[in-house]
Amino acid sequence: MTKKIFIIGALAILSCKERPKKETAEISVQQSGSAVYDDEKKETDEAHNWLETHIENYFAGDLGNLDKMMKDMTTKDYYDYKSDAMNVDMDVDGSLTQKEFEQKWKTKFDTSKAGVGVGFLITGQDWDSIKVVKCQLISQKGEEFLFDVILSDASHQLSYPIKVKVIKENNEFLIADVLQEDIQP
Repeated sequence: MTKKIFIIGALAILSCKERPKKETAEISVQQSGSAVYDDEKKETDEAHNWLETHIENYFAGDLGNLDKMMKDMTTKDYYDYKSDAMNVDMDVDGSLTQKEFEQKWKTKFDTSKAGVGVGFLITGQDWDSIKVVKCQLISQKGEEFLFDVILSDASHQLSYPIKVKVIKENNEFLIADVLQEDIQP
């Protein structure tokens, strides 16, 4: 009986000694975790603001300058991919068939969400005033952000839901992918 009391007493003393170290460790993890969280939130906010501003500026811009604007706000791979997607089965130099397009890009992009035959960011050909009515972060992995976006053209009573991947590259944000639903005839 005295052995049991001695063991219980020793365990109680040891557990009391360990507790302060554990609390100190938890506090330092929480403090350093907050700084990381603040940095990620700041970067997410910057990506969000950049995306909203650039989308609205794109649709408010000069129609003759849209291709250059698209090129400036996207990665080279995405620009080439979306240019191919817009011209699938068109009678223009360098246009691809649907099968050729899928073969060329299937390893880098989800070609079923390319928006084949439709424009950049929206499926409509005409618009009046495109506004971002929703831009919500879905996920973040390092310097890659995926946003759930809804664009709206109030005068045409149309909305365009898309998912947009934004990356930070060389200290600037760029659109790396836009997931659009293809229009079925």
